[in-house]
Amino acid sequence: MSLDYNKKNIILAKNLRKRATPQENHLWYDFLSKYEIRFQRQKAIDNFIADFYCHKAKLIIEIDGSQHRTEKGQEKDEFRTSILEGYGLKVIRFTNRQIDNYFDAACKYIDSVVKDSIK
Repeated sequence: MSLDYNKKNIILAKNLRKRATPQENHLWYDFLSKYEIRFQRQKAIDNFIADFYCHKAKLIIEIDGSQHRTEKGQEKDEFRTSILEGYGLKVIRFTNRQIDNYFDAACKYIDSVVKDSIK
């Protein structure tokens, strides 16, 4: 299944890869880039850019900073998640703090979600 995307977001996605947060870099370089199933960083899907995307597991991983804890941020996230789930994708979220303080647990959770998704 090919996912729709806004072509204008490709340049933005490339720039976001270059300006990744420390938590995004940590998850990418210390886990996802070496993971047995391929993930992509800053993947354009619909009018959004997912932090990490695994086609085989139909999984999106989002790493949320403090802006996501506001009422407006949560509303945007709920809207975005509903659109992405409409493509048959599962969205999981971690806060920056969870990546900083519970990295191993986050990686184990991602691994279990991926393996459950591809059964």
